[in-house]
Amino acid sequence: MRLKIFMNGKFVDEKQAKVSVFDHCLLYGDGCFEGIRLYQGCIFRLADHIERLYSSAKYIMLKIPLSPVQMIERVRETVRRNSLRDGYIRLVVTRGVGPLGLAPWECKKPTVFIIADKITLYPAEFYEKGLEIVTVPTRRSHVESLNPRVKSCNYLNNILAKIEASMAGALEALMLDHNGFVNECTGDNVFLVKKGVLTTPPTYLGALRGITRSVVIELARAEGIEVCEEPFTRFDVFDADECFLTGTAAEVVPVVKVDKRQIGKGKPGPVTKRLMKRFRERTAADGIMAYD
Repeated sequence: MRLKIFMNGKFVDEKQAKVSVFDHCLLYGDGCFEGIRLYQGCIFRLADHIERLYSSAKYIMLKIPLSPVQMIERVRETVRRNSLRDGYIRLVVTRGVGPLGLAPWECKKPTVFIIADKITLYPAEFYEKGLEIVTVPTRRSHVESLNPRVKSCNYLNNILAKIEASMAGALEALMLDHNGFVNECTGDNVFLVKKGVLTTPPTYLGALRGITRSVVIELARAEGIEVCEEPFTRFDVFDADECFLTGTAAEVVPVVKVDKRQIGKGKPGPVTKRLMKRFRERTAADGIMAYD
């Protein structure tokens, strides 16, 4: 069955879902997006994703032509049109079509499209045995240039880091900021466990305020685990008892080696496994149902 894509107010067949070569998202990366998960008909934390989308759009001075309530309904309808129960939703708002040149005010109407489809996660073995990741030379964007908290369609910073990780034989890359503090990975937030305390970089350093990140912090505190949001360096990563990553696509995935250094006992630790279990219990009940 071909996908039905929401495109500027109507649903079209995937082959008819096209963006103009003059769209400023294609020309300049001018737009913002959200990646959202669907579990058993529940669109996970949809309201939080929509809030973040509108925050990103406000930051880049892009006026979305739908209200948040209308956008939520368009997302739900896209899921229904594709008869999905489990999957991934990509919601994109671009600056729209305009003449060549950077001037965003020349783009009179933003482009909005929503895709709902299946998603390929990390193979199951990585959740059971853990990932090996590497630190890469590409630094995370400075918060005073393009703040990484914006889910911008310009992902070259992340892509370059992803390429460097791949060249080093890893699936994911640890990215530092300009001061050498650990910021996040190319598509995931990072957590450490040391002596029972859970630590993750603060968003003021430029780490994305990940939806899965927020849920894991909530779950940890509910389990009586102390959570700290504070800067740390690679020394702290290497010295950690456990390390794991969080993200919409990745969910919660353990890390057992960083830059060839074994983390803890070299296998997923008890805190990581506990939070993985709690997160999976939460997914089908924490959000907005796609089907009435």
